[in-house]
This record gives sequence, C-alpha cells and structure tokens, in this order.
Amino acid sequence: MQQQVHTMAHHQRPFRGYTACNFLWETSEDGKVATVTLNRPERKNPLTFDSYAELRDLFRDLCYASDVKVVVITGAGGNFCSGGDVHEIIGPLTQMDMPGLLAFTRMTGDLIKAMRACPQPIIAAVDGICAGAGAMIALASDMRVGTARAKTAFLFTRVGLAGADMGACTLLPRMIGQGRASELLYTGRSMTADEGLNWGFFSSLAEPDDMLSAAQILARQLADGPTFAHGMTKKLLHQEWNMGLDEAIEAEAEAQAICMQTKDFRRAYEAFAGKTKPVFEGD
Repeated sequence: MQQQVHTMAHHQRPFRGYTACNFLWETSEDGKVATVTLNRPERKNPLTFDSYAELRDLFRDLCYASDVKVVVITGAGGNFCSGGDVHEIIGPLTQMDMPGLLAFTRMTGDLIKAMRACPQPIIAAVDGICAGAGAMIALASDMRVGTARAKTAFLFTRVGLAGADMGACTLLPRMIGQGRASELLYTGRSMTADEGLNWGFFSSLAEPDDMLSAAQILARQLADGPTFAHGMTKKLLHQEWNMGLDEAIEAEAEAQAICMQTKDFRRAYEAFAGKTKPVFEGD
C-alpha cells in the first residue's frame, strides 16, 4: 500500500490553473475548495454532450489533484440543473442507433462513477430546479445543501424512459429508502425541499442568498480537516455497499491502520496533549 501511495504521488498535480469550457470553475485563495457552477441560467442550466463529457473528465482528473480538497457544485441563476438539454441532447438521441445510444448512456453513468471515485468530498448546493441528470449529480454528491424552493425530480419516466438511469435505482433507495425512491422513480414527481430534508437527501436548508456560502463554509470545514482520512472515508462508504459485515470490518481495520501512519494523526495527538486545536495538512 505504501508503494502504491508513493507511486501515485508522482502523478499528482495542482489544479489551480484548470480552465473549464462548459461551466465555471473557481477555487479559494489557497486552492483547497473548488466551486463548479453550471452556467446556462437562461435554460435552467441544462447539460449538453460536451458538458457531460467535461464533467466526467474533471472528476476523473481530480483523483490526481494535489491542491483541491473539496468540491462544491451548484447552478447559476436560481436553479441547479434541468437535466439533459431537450434540443441539444434529447432531440439528437431520437435519431441515434443502438451503439450510439449505449455510448451516450454509458458516458452519463461514467460521470456518476467518476464523482464517487474521486477522493474529494463533493457538496451540491441546490436551488430551484434539480431534475433528471441534475438530480443524479446532486444524488451522487456526498452532501447536499438546499433551499426551500428546491424541487428535485427524477423525471425519466415522464419522457418515456425507465426510472433506472445513471445509477438511480442503487443510489436513491440507499439515500431515502426503497419505498420513497420507488414512488419518485415511478411517478417522476418533484420531491419538495422539506421531504428532502426529512428523508435525509438534504443535509440542511438555507435561504437562497445564503445557500452557496453555507455549502462553502461546510466545504472549508472539510478542507481544513484530515483530507487524506476524508478520502478514505469516502472510499469505504462506496466500497462497503458490496461487502458483508466481516469484510467491512476488516477493510475499516486496514483503513484505520493506514490513517494511523499519517502525520495528521500525530498532529491530532500532539494538539490534544498540548491542549490546542490540531492544524491538519492532509498528509
């Protein structure tokens, strides 16, 4: 494991100079907190073939980021994301053959896999419309901050498709329960913000003007924490879905033994012994 970590370190690189083409990319002054803003407010921030692919590639590449510790994803203009663009995606899909359709649906699923595989916690800041693929991006995030006017809809059946899309039938029942997920996926109706909060979809609700700052405050809290250990937590939250209890306990024993070798673990002990607050550096 140490050799693997050592080898991976050679591939890490800073993301401070990253330039996005299909959304806005901003980082905090120290580079630790990155904010992705879907930025087509006049259309409620729909996705296109290009934005799907760029988001997929971004989250894949974040596995090698040496500076970004947490990602916030949000939408411009009072809405999160209305899903796939009707004219730029749904229309062309009706003209594609089966291999082309499967390539597209696999690409959209690869975005979700990349979000779950990158070590950085992802916080979705959700206001207004959060529908279709937009709802899946929010669901694939690690935490969600919403507003009272957030309307989250897994509306695939409303356009004649299965509710099974981009991992919805796995991720949503584990988030809110099988019965609630079934109702949302069959009907395609909007989940209200209060339902989302009560069911555990949203971590918290904020006023629209405060939503992004609330998400970024949470992101800063995580970014200033033991970020190597956060990455391990995210990894095991994902992997343990497919483990029995014995395998999960063993995986966590190994994970903790690795984390106990980090400098952050020693920093925490020394701070506790010295009655001070630990300053974590993520190594």
